Amino acid sequence: VQLQASGGGLVQAGGSLRLSCAASGLTVSRNAVAWFRQAPGMERTYVAGFSRTGGYMYYADSVKGRFTISRENARNTVFLQMNSLRPEDTAVYYCAASPSVITSNLRSHNAYAYWGLGTLVTVSS
Repeated sequence: VQLQASGGGLVQAGGSLRLSCAASGLTVSRNAVAWFRQAPGMERTYVAGFSRTGGYMYYADSVKGRFTISRENARNTVFLQMNSLRPEDTAVYYCAASPSVITSNLRSHNAYAYWGLGTLVTVSS
């Protein structure tokens, strides 16, 4: 299983980026898939994700209204559209997947079996 995250970069505050997570060896429509982020010296935290069926989708409070997660099954890829970026969004962003995550654990990084290497997002003020 491989999860290839891409799309990070340097952007000014207020700008936008679109992250992609291309999966191989698993089918994103049959897995819970999430984005996490980790800033330097900080813990890895949940950003957004889908439940396995896609029927349950939610966001961290800090990104609600600014970030949108989506899934394109034909490309076996999950996206994270990030708008109105802020300096505090600066972090390495990771995608994660797992075939069996109960709803109450969707925000826990320990619940995910597969991880990509991450892509760096830097937002300048």
